[in-house]
Amino acid sequence: MARELRADARRNRARVLAVAAEVFAAEGLAVPIHEIARRAGVGTGTVSRHFPTKESLYAAILLERMERLTAEADALATSEEPGEAFFRFFATLVHEGAANRGLAEALAGAGYDLDAAGVEAGHDVSGRLRTLLAMAQAAGTIRSDVEFADVKALMVGCQAHPGGSTDKAALDRIITVVCTGLRA
Repeated sequence: MARELRADARRNRARVLAVAAEVFAAEGLAVPIHEIARRAGVGTGTVSRHFPTKESLYAAILLERMERLTAEADALATSEEPGEAFFRFFATLVHEGAANRGLAEALAGAGYDLDAAGVEAGHDVSGRLRTLLAMAQAAGTIRSDVEFADVKALMVGCQAHPGGSTDKAALDRIITVVCTGLRA
């Protein structure tokens, strides 16, 4: 049974995650752990205690985001009309995927199944998207002939847009085109 972290250890872990996410997004995945530790204001040993490998740091960053995304999907499902909830979550996932492509690719290359880890942690982002799609289709907002696999393929296509990780307006344009095509 894992001990709960002391308050200072929780703060250090959160700081390392925040700094690592910023650094990897801005400078790529080759930034060494000791540089992340320096920028976070902690020692390399502190980073290593929380994240023994660079992959475990990548995974922690993405799992934290998956937790936030599932909470967002749940909130949208209860506060928005089904179609609006789906379209907003779809757009959020496209932007997140474009921004975090390098982390996801690094984990996949290391043999890490991010989706399975998310489900195990209770953060089933794909399941939430599937549910929002079904709700929007039941409400008549999204075409009934659209399948979940189609939605996933469209997300990947949007994320592949040139400059998608740096040009929010271009990404928003392509998301609008796709969402228009999904409407009933």
